[in-house]
Formats: sequence, C-alpha cells, structure tokens
Amino acid sequence: MRRFLRENGLSLVFFGFFVLAVTGQAFAGWHDFNDQATAHRETTISLGRYLTSSSFGNALLENWQSEYLQFTLYILLTVWFVQRGSPESKKPGEEGGESDEDQRVGTHARPDSPRWARVGGLRTRLYSNSLLIVMGTIWVLSWFGQSVTGWSEYNSDQITHHQPTVNWLGYVGSADFWQATLQNWQSEFLAVGSMAALSIYLRQRGSPESKPVGAPHDATGVEG
Repeated sequence: MRRFLRENGLSLVFFGFFVLAVTGQAFAGWHDFNDQATAHRETTISLGRYLTSSSFGNALLENWQSEYLQFTLYILLTVWFVQRGSPESKKPGEEGGESDEDQRVGTHARPDSPRWARVGGLRTRLYSNSLLIVMGTIWVLSWFGQSVTGWSEYNSDQITHHQPTVNWLGYVGSADFWQATLQNWQSEFLAVGSMAALSIYLRQRGSPESKPVGAPHDATGVEG
C-alpha cells in the first residue's frame, strides 16, 4: 500500500483536491441557491435535490469543459507549434508527428512497449492518438452537458419571470450561453499561454514542468 501511494501520489493528491473542491462547491452552491430562493420568497430545496438540479450541473460542467478544451488544444497544438525556451515545447525543427523510430512503434517498438504500439495498422494509429481522442471526447460531452443544464436553468428563469422559453439550439446561440462559455475559455487560454512564456525565464527547482535552475533561457524541451 505504501508503495502504491508513493508511486501514484500526484494523481491521488489531485483527486483528493477534486473531491474536497466539489464537496465545498456543492455546499456553497446549495446555500447560495436557498438564500436566493428565500430572498425571492420561493421554496428552498434539500442538498440532494440541489445536487441533481441543472443549477449545480451547469456550474460543474461549465468548468469541466473549459479545462478539457485547454488540455485537448495543448496536446494537439504542441505537435505542430513550438515555443523556443519553453520546457513544455519540442525543440524548433522537430514539429510534426515524428518518425516511427522516434515514437517506437511498429518494427521500432521495444519488448516492453504497449501491445497496440507494436501490432501496427489501425490499432497503432488509434493508440497513437488515443490521448487526444479521449480528452477531446470528454470535452465534447462536458460541453454538451453544460449546454443542456444551462438551457434547463435558463428556461426555468424565463418561466419564473413570465418570459418565453427557447429550444436547445436557441439557447446555444444565445448571448447567455456564450458569455458563460467564453469567460471560462479566456482564462484557460491565458493560463496556458502564460505558463509557456514564463517558463522560459522562471524556474521551479525539482519540478518537471520547469527547466533546471541553471539551464539557459533558450534551452527548449529540457525538464528539471
């Protein structure tokens, strides 16, 4: 057990943070929802009812879709684009999918390579892009989930205020949907771009996301 915890510490710590954050968000959102209901002389709801509501689902998925979009784009764009001096980038001149030898696939695979990297054909092509496929699929599903829960919440507010409801396509084309979506996207793009640029000149000793402290600023694709 101790070895398992040590070897999987990073993912376990982040999963723990995730559970704590979602729990905190659920309780805070529930109290905020009921505070607003009380202020408008409406009926309050239980925590269980709030957790299955479109209000909670929309708040949750709104952030999920932007995070997975960030990583999907980063995985894809770092294949073809480089940033001189960034440890997150390949070296200039190495853009593209690289050769089979570099990627250790097919006849260049090693005995301990994953099976689908060794078999060739469609399975190897799928496995070669499996990270992008899965991350992109999660983004599409969470984006769709956000649109559905946001649509439900929007129509609920419309009914409360005696305004006409809209269909799903109408909501997806609305300013309400895109304001909520783009406010998340812009923060993700800024954060990733800042990381790529700041890691050229700044360091964090011991982190694989940083270059070694003594590495020159123009060293690219070098991790600490």
